[in-house]
Amino acid sequence: MSFLKSIFGDRNTTYIRSLSPLIKQIGELEKEISLLQAEDFPKRTAQLKSRFAAGETLDVLLPEAFALVREAAVRTLGIRHYDVQLIGGIALHQGNIAEMRTGEGKTLVATLPAYLNALSGEGVHVITVNDYLSRRDAGWMGQVYDYLGLSVGVIGDQDHSFLYDPSHTEEDKERDEKGSFKVFTDFLRPVSRKQAYQADITYGTNSQFGFDYLRDNLARTHDTIVQRGHNYAIVDEVDSILIDESRTPLIISSESGDSEDFYRSFSKIARELSRDQDYAVDEKLRAITLTDAGISKAEKLLGIDNIYTEKGIKYVHHLETAVRAQALYLKDKEYVVKDGEIIIVDPSTGRLQPGRRWNEGLHQAIEAKEGVDIKKETRAVASITYQNYFRMFKKLAGMTGTAQTSAEEFFKVYKLDVITIPTHREIKRIDHTDLIFKTEKGKFRAIAKKVKELQEKGQPVLIGTVSIEKNELLSAYLLSEGVRHTVLNAKNHEKEGEIIAQAGVKGSVVVATNMAGRGVDIKLGGSPSSQELETEIKRLGGLYVLGTERHEARRIDNQLRGRTGRQGDPGETVFYVSLEDDLMRIFGSDRIKRMMGRFGIPEDMPIENRLISRALESAQTKIEGFNFDARKHTLEYDDVMNHQRHVVYGRRNALLLGDDAAIEKLIADIVQENTKAVALFAAKRKVMGAAPFLAAVKRIALYVNDILWTEHIETMDYMRSSVNLRAYGQREPLIEYKREGLRLFREMELHFREQVISLIETLKIDEAESASVADVSSAQHLSESKEIDDGNIEPADLKKMGRNDPCPCQSGKKFKHCHGK
Repeated sequence: MSFLKSIFGDRNTTYIRSLSPLIKQIGELEKEISLLQAEDFPKRTAQLKSRFAAGETLDVLLPEAFALVREAAVRTLGIRHYDVQLIGGIALHQGNIAEMRTGEGKTLVATLPAYLNALSGEGVHVITVNDYLSRRDAGWMGQVYDYLGLSVGVIGDQDHSFLYDPSHTEEDKERDEKGSFKVFTDFLRPVSRKQAYQADITYGTNSQFGFDYLRDNLARTHDTIVQRGHNYAIVDEVDSILIDESRTPLIISSESGDSEDFYRSFSKIARELSRDQDYAVDEKLRAITLTDAGISKAEKLLGIDNIYTEKGIKYVHHLETAVRAQALYLKDKEYVVKDGEIIIVDPSTGRLQPGRRWNEGLHQAIEAKEGVDIKKETRAVASITYQNYFRMFKKLAGMTGTAQTSAEEFFKVYKLDVITIPTHREIKRIDHTDLIFKTEKGKFRAIAKKVKELQEKGQPVLIGTVSIEKNELLSAYLLSEGVRHTVLNAKNHEKEGEIIAQAGVKGSVVVATNMAGRGVDIKLGGSPSSQELETEIKRLGGLYVLGTERHEARRIDNQLRGRTGRQGDPGETVFYVSLEDDLMRIFGSDRIKRMMGRFGIPEDMPIENRLISRALESAQTKIEGFNFDARKHTLEYDDVMNHQRHVVYGRRNALLLGDDAAIEKLIADIVQENTKAVALFAAKRKVMGAAPFLAAVKRIALYVNDILWTEHIETMDYMRSSVNLRAYGQREPLIEYKREGLRLFREMELHFREQVISLIETLKIDEAESASVADVSSAQHLSESKEIDDGNIEPADLKKMGRNDPCPCQSGKKFKHCHGK
């Protein structure tokens, strides 16, 4: 294969070579466009839009569009797109993932395909990993789009949405200097969420876009829908969003019950149980198994003889959940306690995820463990996986510095090819071999000594840690050695961009969790820097990046390495690892541990051993495969729900956005060949009048649609939990889930028709008014949603019809025994 590659070149090289004529064409337009006046740029944009509307494709418009963006960037930012950045822009426009090294200007590259695809008038979404980057990029790149005559919106958290406002010209010079790491809020004008989505280009985070989609499908009126379709998305840090975060589905929930005493009682019992004696922990699978001794002890503490026969599955579930919270979820690693709340820490980035909650009672169990207020249990009313959300876009593209190690998953799940874009300058970074220590204590002592030595020399250092706990522990070791340093973790992330941007200052030491300022450029000498400062840091060896242990995914390690050596700068990277690190402790072989013990070397003395380095990489590959399987498993199950979700949400959208013809079509689907129903609907229409009757049908259908869908989600969740037991009967759980899911969905569709007919039958008509819809309107408050928090996630207070609520037909029966059957 290598012989053939040397003759024909690999696929990546062939692709890049094929773009040469396009790059040349863009370059040939540069002189002509440089002669344009400022007022000509919006006019040229309008001309391109007209040409597209007349039938020309975006591919035909590409050379001129890219040349316009390049010149607009020169005039507004003082930065000209390199040819390799044009290649990255073309790769993104063609629906690929552009793998570009850190410092190669991915933020600037995105302006090219974003502008080109916005010419269609259908909108472009630029998706970032956090709210800070959304606001920074919109404020920084907004001037390019504005110069070209396009509008830019930002979807923020907690209902904060903005449009780019170019009027603050007095801050323009400072923005050009500091825009790469500082958010200039004066350039962002607050607007409604709907207005931000109506912009030509809209920036926001993956979770905000996903939750807005779910909220739109809980909307009661057309006016409250904010999104406008899914045309084209550019996903920044695509590996973080489409892979690391895709194991957890997006869920909007409503409160369903209060079991506070249960959680506190079982938390006390879990504290009484001993690891290994009363329960076993499988750290690879993140699972616990109660032993017979543990079950007996729990039964004794509960004052019962047999937990399984006397109390049933509910007690067993609470017990196992409490033990999981105690044994597997550690404070300052998986979560932090802030302002009396449990806040999840993203394991991939180290960032806090306020509002997000673990499901199936786990979050409540951790709240009981930490002694904070226990929130009510929830039930899901809407959910979708990131995979299925992003697959809705007509065209999807992404960019990151680390994609090749996950190329297989990108293609299998999203049909995205990874294109490695050449660097503008040759890479001079030196990646040292891992240094391996016997104990964690010895490793941290060695790190502190090394960092002290580097600081005395003046070489800036960026240290990456895997958790807040290790971050703060290492900080204590550095203080003991007298090393001046800045700590950056999820507890003080507000100034993340500014801290990381100054990590290249002489003598600087920054200790950061995995967040390490993804998306922020580290310039040697600081930002803004001078030629003298930059030259001095280069002479000292550039930025020194030190990883304190290997991460589960090679991509995260490569991302940390990529913080240094930007644009051909010098730099060094090294990882200090110990046999007590989670990766080696859980996945490393016993033979390596015994071998290290036989060496008899001091704990703070490192060794460089290829066998151990290979074992680390082997462990990472195993975990990546394991996590890929977990994500694939989640997706396979959600694919079953995805078809059903499209049917239900499609019906909602037809009712909310459609005209009377859409309601007539729904009526035809409901009554079908039921002569009694046909007669009923005709009689009600005659008495009420056509317009009020159609309005009533619309309201009733939406109400029933939402109630049944919420019940269906809950039923499918329970079924997914129980279907695994069928494997003991030699049945494939996924096939069983598909079969049962289809049966349940058909039943739900049948119930939908029956309940709409029943509720139409119970309508009470006021002859004088001949237009009111009694009783159903009084039940409307049950299905109108208040603002919903983000989720895996607890809502504020979404009130929905429960199965035990009185039926709105005023029969006096519970809903589940009447129209909820």
